[in-house]
Amino acid sequence: METLNKKRRTYGEHLTPIQIFKEFILPEIRDQLYNYIWVDLFAGKGNLILPILELISQDERIEFFKKHIFLFDIQKELVEQAIQNAVGYGIPKEIAEQNIIQRDTIKNYPKFLLDLDLPVYHITNPPYIYIGYIVKHKETQKYMEYFKGTNEGYQDLYQLGLINDLRHGIKKLVYIIPSNFLFGFSVSNKIRDDFLKYYTITKAIIFEKEIFEYTGTNVVICFFERKKTPKNETFSFEGIKINKEIQKKVYTLDPKNHYRAGNVFEDFVNEFKADNPIKLKYYLTIDEVEKNKGDSEIEVIDANGFNGKEYEKLKIYVNKELYNKIKSNILFVRTVDTGSLNGRAGLNKFKDVFGGDGILVTKAKYRTHPIQIFIEPLLSPEEQTLLMNYFNLMLEYFREKTDSEFMTTYKYSNSEYTRKYLGLSQVKKLIQTFPWLKLTESERTYFKEIIESKDVDEVISFVKKKNGKRKFELWF
Repeated sequence: METLNKKRRTYGEHLTPIQIFKEFILPEIRDQLYNYIWVDLFAGKGNLILPILELISQDERIEFFKKHIFLFDIQKELVEQAIQNAVGYGIPKEIAEQNIIQRDTIKNYPKFLLDLDLPVYHITNPPYIYIGYIVKHKETQKYMEYFKGTNEGYQDLYQLGLINDLRHGIKKLVYIIPSNFLFGFSVSNKIRDDFLKYYTITKAIIFEKEIFEYTGTNVVICFFERKKTPKNETFSFEGIKINKEIQKKVYTLDPKNHYRAGNVFEDFVNEFKADNPIKLKYYLTIDEVEKNKGDSEIEVIDANGFNGKEYEKLKIYVNKELYNKIKSNILFVRTVDTGSLNGRAGLNKFKDVFGGDGILVTKAKYRTHPIQIFIEPLLSPEEQTLLMNYFNLMLEYFREKTDSEFMTTYKYSNSEYTRKYLGLSQVKKLIQTFPWLKLTESERTYFKEIIESKDVDEVISFVKKKNGKRKFELWF
């Protein structure tokens, strides 16, 4: 099993269940089967193309296969399995071997397909390996050569698949890819900017549940169609989101936002940053403690010392300056939903949750650990409590309005909601909309009242009025 897992990580291999193809892709193409050459350049066992043969009568199946189906994969054993699967559909082995080919299609695109009588329709589940992973692991470092030259700046193997199809003029595509293509920030900005100048999305199925056996990667099936003329323009498409229920929603992608879906949260925090925003830093580290040793005792939890049930508690001895800094900053950020309603991402008081006076990073920093935040200028405990209540009120508002799409799906589970991860940059931006430092005493009194009453509409109206530089409306 360990060997199989290593192989999957090495090739970015996540084989698609046939049922996914039959349920979500085949209904969209079944009336066009004789109009295209059906191609998968990362075919695996052929599950995204070969089931088409079930719709072709037995007496036409062999000729249809010869003219309409071509499959490729870099792995010899998967090519052999795809050939055997074609034989199972009634295709003679010697014919299957002609159209199911071992090839590294990222490095060596099969250009001969472009000279055939019919246009190519590419349906694929390409490999997903992020460049950050590739560079750190010996078995995948060979892929770094793919990201040189004209491919420099792309962040994942699946992105190279998309850009290769763009360069070869393929008009119709169906890709099963990580949903960070739609919702990611820096990881996806370049591919979206480059690719969606040439293609529009006609439909998308967004999965927030597990569909692959060996990965929790959140995926989307995107139906792409090439534009008649390359153009940076806003466009919309219907998305179907599948998690605990099925939802339909229209998504609008705008080039000024790098064609990113779900921008309502980002638009708000960017537009309504306070004129005099709170500054903050993350993490209390062991290095800082070592540099500020003293006689003042303080109890902290070890962020790296979770035993499966609770965090280990430590006593440290620091100078008065660091002692005061730790004791006076009472908040931490939980970046990951736990799965329970009272354990959602947001700001909390660590004394209420863990006890102790702070959260110490004794080893490596991890964004998924509870993280102590340090605020400048220092706010009183009462003001920090107000900030916490403001932050959590606003966060839940945007989660409800956007179905948490501005956050990253963290892990599939049986919890009553889809668990999400809140980025540290998002935490900072939302905190910096808190207008406290520029308010008069009467304004502070009113602001506190509407936060404590959880009148979120009035809170938003107040923040817009105090922080807004130009007219801005939230569209839902």
